[in-house]
Amino acid sequence: MASYRKAAFYVDRAHYGYHGCMYTPQRISRSHWLPIRTLRYHVREWGQPVPGQPPLVLLHGWMDVAASFQFMLDACVQDRHTIAPDWRGFGETDSGGADSFWFPDYLADLELLLDHYAPGQAVDLVGHSMGGNIAMMYAGVRPERIRRLVNLEGFGMPATRAAQAPGQFARWIDDLKGLHRGEVQLKTYADLGGVAQRLMKTNRRLQQSQADWLAQHWARPTTQPDGSSAWQILGEAPHKLRSALLYRADETLALYQRITAPTLSIEASDDSLAQWNKGSYTREEFHQRLQSVPNARVAVVQDAGHMLHHDQPQQLARLVEDFLDTPLADLQR
Repeated sequence: MASYRKAAFYVDRAHYGYHGCMYTPQRISRSHWLPIRTLRYHVREWGQPVPGQPPLVLLHGWMDVAASFQFMLDACVQDRHTIAPDWRGFGETDSGGADSFWFPDYLADLELLLDHYAPGQAVDLVGHSMGGNIAMMYAGVRPERIRRLVNLEGFGMPATRAAQAPGQFARWIDDLKGLHRGEVQLKTYADLGGVAQRLMKTNRRLQQSQADWLAQHWARPTTQPDGSSAWQILGEAPHKLRSALLYRADETLALYQRITAPTLSIEASDDSLAQWNKGSYTREEFHQRLQSVPNARVAVVQDAGHMLHHDQPQQLARLVEDFLDTPLADLQR
């Protein structure tokens, strides 16, 4: 199997714009496709189940894929049984033709995935960004299904007011009309080298070898209307649309209050919220919300941005593993 993978990488590099030394995974994942709520869900799996040990479930963020956690997993000391889905409309999971995506669907998808991989068993749940928000929400909906909870930069959104609803609905309808006119699309790239450059432009800390490896999981070759070939990002364009629904901070706090699992919120030293929200929603406000979680603590990964699992996988792996291995009695002090 290893020789086959190396040969496939060689062909990709020769024909699709790879250059330099590509990252070599230390732990090889297996792909599975499951029928989940009319969709064909793609799930990556590392390691094997161990009696008495909860599976580790990883949830990727917006415009990302399950393979994104490879660097962190390679930096882990333990070879944990690990499961990571591509969310609906991302990676190798289809969208069923949807032109809108809703958070309740992610929660239901996650539950059915856990029913398949960990029936009757609590899991260790780690989510990044959008996946972190989903993990926090799910842990409040089904607290008994989570043993440990790790949130990687899943801050939520600025609070809203009911008076904003008419404008929110109107913008969503306008965006939908634009989508169906073909005005909302994901950019294509001439080769995988171009995809890698795009990843490095977004994240200045991402190494070339990492970007080359990620690119093949982040995009697929397609044929354009004019017959030319290009690489298309593995994400559905409707994900770019603003939600029709307001973000309800009061609902978020109600979910946080129901979380029973010890919770670790890990942040990057770069302040993502300050960059995105320009003061409309700050890290201090998120920390205030986090106080609603009965047993939560905060850790910081140094010299890292929002993609901290790419920037500092060793630091992150150490924090996550130490937290997952700490006895419950010590976490309750």
